[in-house]
Amino acid sequence: MNAKAMMLALTTIIIWGSTFAGIRASLHGGYTAGHLVLVRYLIASAVFLLLALWPGIRFQLPRRKDLLTICLLGWMGITVYHIGVTFGEITVSAGTAGMLIGSAPIFTALIAVLFLKERLGFFGWAGLGVGFSGILLITLGSSGSTFTISEGALLVLMAAVATSIFFVFQKPLLVRYRPLELTAYFTWAGTLPFLLFAPGVWESVAGATVEANLSALYVGIFPAGVAYVTWATALSIGNASTVSSMMYLEPVVAIFVAWVWLQEWPSTLSLIGGGVAILGVVVVNGLGKKQGVPLRKTA
Repeated sequence: MNAKAMMLALTTIIIWGSTFAGIRASLHGGYTAGHLVLVRYLIASAVFLLLALWPGIRFQLPRRKDLLTICLLGWMGITVYHIGVTFGEITVSAGTAGMLIGSAPIFTALIAVLFLKERLGFFGWAGLGVGFSGILLITLGSSGSTFTISEGALLVLMAAVATSIFFVFQKPLLVRYRPLELTAYFTWAGTLPFLLFAPGVWESVAGATVEANLSALYVGIFPAGVAYVTWATALSIGNASTVSSMMYLEPVVAIFVAWVWLQEWPSTLSLIGGGVAILGVVVVNGLGKKQGVPLRKTA
């Protein structure tokens, strides 16, 4: 990974890592999960609209043949992902959610193998096995004292799979579109389904605490807007799976911010699972790629 891509990816991960605590703060402060995803993406959509209309910034209109792909990826990477994370965090702590999302590079590698004809060596497959074992431990640990898989954890896992699909298949579009304009199109497409949560949204905003509203504003501008642009830029100049491997740092940021902001700490089992999952990611993106062909889209 070149230095610029690494710095952009690291900036993104720090911002995204803080998202989980921000979501929990808004949920605890009076927002419903549906109203929160709608509000934050109305904010993000408005930011991108202002940028599109800003003098000196020119947006290339999507090609007709790309419209369906852009909509599908927007629905997957924005709609499905944020419904999974936000509704999942009703019952799952911010740090645990961060660890589950941090497993996304494992799904990214598997999707690249299945759909992009990329290859993994022995250590790559071993790393996937280790990573999935860690995911299972995190998921079981999210249930607290009961040794079961919680519904919230399954929703966050759904989000991890969705964002992996989004990362892998947006790469070809970055050849034809600038990261800023492509992120705007994904955001606008992904926001439309959130309008289903519109009834009662203004009452929810009016009844929420100041902290909840400020948190919603933050997660609407930075994680939902700025970070997607920096991530898309990193993907446009770097290797998809290598850039995605930076996500193993996201759980560390998520746990630290949740501890400072919300005084939340994941269960011991989840922390062990997080360590195992990170080990799996490192093996897949380190030893695994040395044994096989680098994880990148083939011609």
